[in-house]
Amino acid sequence: MNVKLKPLDQQTIVITGASSGIGRATALQAAAKGAKVVLAARSEDELRKVEQEITSKGGQALVVPTDVANRGDICRLADRAIDYFGGFDTWVNDAGISIWGRLDEVSDYDHRRLFETNFWGVSNGSLEAVKYLRRHGGALINVGSVASDVAIPLQGMYCASKHAIKGFTDALRMELEEVGAPVSVTLIKPAAINTPFPQHARNYMEKEPKLPPPVYEPEEVAAAILHAATHSERDIYVGGGGKLMSTLNKHLPRAMDRLSETLMVEQQKRNERPRKPQGSLHQPSHGGPVRGDHPGYVMKTSLYTRATMHPWAAGALMALVGAATVALLGGKRSKSTAATTPTTARAGLAPSLFNHPPVPAAQSPGPSTVGTTNQAGGGI
Repeated sequence: MNVKLKPLDQQTIVITGASSGIGRATALQAAAKGAKVVLAARSEDELRKVEQEITSKGGQALVVPTDVANRGDICRLADRAIDYFGGFDTWVNDAGISIWGRLDEVSDYDHRRLFETNFWGVSNGSLEAVKYLRRHGGALINVGSVASDVAIPLQGMYCASKHAIKGFTDALRMELEEVGAPVSVTLIKPAAINTPFPQHARNYMEKEPKLPPPVYEPEEVAAAILHAATHSERDIYVGGGGKLMSTLNKHLPRAMDRLSETLMVEQQKRNERPRKPQGSLHQPSHGGPVRGDHPGYVMKTSLYTRATMHPWAAGALMALVGAATVALLGGKRSKSTAATTPTTARAGLAPSLFNHPPVPAAQSPGPSTVGTTNQAGGGI
């Protein structure tokens, strides 16, 4: 079925995880484009701040405190959106949390809570949204991750939850398409994003957690989400670096394993003691800015993502990506290449995926909204 989606200024959009990071950025962008927004998260205080920012600029917003792991809260969220705005056109499941620590060191209690939020929160929201959308039409957008495709050490259960979200989202899409339901179902797969995500996470490490590069700004994810609200897309990768990691993991899984084993553990640790090890896994966070304070290089834009959202440019870009991938894969099936993969990863491939040069002073932005971050004008 050809799903017809409304322009943003005619939509009501429900957003979970709207108190900070990607969800907050999406709510602010949507409202700026004329959409009515329903703001959902556990912290009512933070949601009120987002509401005030929206309404002060003439936008319309509804605050509904919600724990996405609670099916009753999700039902109430849908009911409030319908009662207040007369329905909704797009539902965005963005709420999520992580745990930094080795799998055998994390408690079952914490592991279960993560899955209740990340996976069951998406399942609860999706199934409730579809009850309405299959009758009225619209878009369901689930925020997965590059971790839906590629596992990384120290965030094992987070990766497992994102793999589960991908399987659930793909199956739900097929079931809706099979019966001709007028619902677009999109999975968004961001790379690492500069939000307060590490500070909100439960931390078992001896150091403060850090995002592994490449890192992008949350506004780039928000733009992809709003594109999916008006264009029927199966999935969207945010960040060409993440897409490249996914492609390499598919074709060179053992090489990517070795690369992660060699680099990823230390890449996820800041050189400072843990700030708040408990994070907001079990309690709402206090303080919910859009951006985090990632200490390294952050790309404001992704040329790859923007091209995939514009078909006229996608063909040329994919040809370039394909050529680059072929060059990287090279003689991957030869025994000699396989034997030297770890060394090759450390010496050649690793810098291109996980490290970035310092940002020239001329490119440094003005004061950041949160902390100090090295930012570039754009990237793949």
